[in-house]
Amino acid sequence: DSITAITVVAMGTSLPDTFASKTAAEQDPYADASVGNVTGSNSVNVFLGLGLPWMIASIFWATTGDNAEWHTKYDSMEGLDFLGPLGSTRTQGFVAEAGSLSFSVAVFATCATLSIIMLYVRRKLCGGELGGPTRPRWVSFCFLLFLWFLYIGLSSWQ
Repeated sequence: DSITAITVVAMGTSLPDTFASKTAAEQDPYADASVGNVTGSNSVNVFLGLGLPWMIASIFWATTGDNAEWHTKYDSMEGLDFLGPLGSTRTQGFVAEAGSLSFSVAVFATCATLSIIMLYVRRKLCGGELGGPTRPRWVSFCFLLFLWFLYIGLSSWQ
């Protein structure tokens, strides 16, 4: 499920923004509009993409009657004291068990840092982050594509 989320869903929400950013970058001499588009789009994706499903799940579990399967799974789980004491019949609610988020965030932060370094190098060598001679454009493209596959590969492996 997490691999589907970071590939198919991410591409589905990001590809339209990519084309809009490309158009904005071609029409604006400094590409400010494309950076604003990417920033705004990612903010909406994160806040709505995480917040809305979380809210819907919370409302669902708060309004659903007692569920024996829920109680079997969570009444004896440690770390849920906010739902009631361990071993007792707890108040039913939405529970999101911790996964491998810290590993994914570390890999993402590393890839993001490498991307920023690449943009800095492009600014020094090519005079800007976008465009430039054909060879540096393709090298940048291949490097960023490699980082994307690296992120997916390491997240799958984890």
